Amino acid sequence: MRIYGVDFSSAPSKAKAITVASGLAKGSVFRLQEIENLESFAAFEAFLRRPGPWVGGFDFPFGLARQAVVDLAWPLAWRDLLVHCAALGRREFKRLLDAYRETRPAGDRYAKRGGDAASGAHPSVKLVNPPVGFMFLEGAARLAAAGVHVPGLDANGDSRIALEAYPGLLVRRLGAGSYKSDDPAKQTAARRSARRRILAAVKQGEPMGVRVQIGKELEGAILRDGTADLLDAVLCAVQAHWGWLRARQNYGLPEKIDPLEGWIVSA
Repeated sequence: MRIYGVDFSSAPSKAKAITVASGLAKGSVFRLQEIENLESFAAFEAFLRRPGPWVGGFDFPFGLARQAVVDLAWPLAWRDLLVHCAALGRREFKRLLDAYRETRPAGDRYAKRGGDAASGAHPSVKLVNPPVGFMFLEGAARLAAAGVHVPGLDANGDSRIALEAYPGLLVRRLGAGSYKSDDPAKQTAARRSARRRILAAVKQGEPMGVRVQIGKELEGAILRDGTADLLDAVLCAVQAHWGWLRARQNYGLPEKIDPLEGWIVSA
């Protein structure tokens, strides 16, 4: 099975591309073959149209917290919600979510999805550090437009399977600590050592039971990448592989998923 892991950007460019790890799954072994940089949404859309079968792990929220959607009186069907948010545009989307945040009590400014709470992921309505709300806005609508199969949200039987991934979940399970920074001044030897520990663990099949095979050239590139976009893409692929191994059990997702929020694979 072809497996993809996608570290997403809500504003892809040459400096901050959408990073895609690609490889083949055989049993519990994932053989990483290449890592690509997609520098535009057009390139990402073309990627989504690649023929199946494949399973991809995508590091962005597929849905929004139901509580936020209800409070904002936005559509309660997933595809309708995507159309509504796209019509708002980035500026109005931000204005409404900023205003909504101020209506919530201190200490609970961000409404969370069930999957956010289960995985420790950032709330899908958050717009800074990181801007996952914009990642939802730009990513989820493109999944829907591409017609891929999204378990729990748009199960249409397509052979291209999209699963929401979150690499931070694996890193926390490994106890690896801080391993990345977008600030070059903070791309320290300690963080490089953490990336080395993470790579060593996934090569041994920890913590997901998926053993990653990586060539020396790619491994070197992953270790040198202080942003860890390459490593995060690989970790998303590991989560996608874990889901593929459980394809007959709804890709390892809970039996009941909120059809507006979705769920993070392996959470």
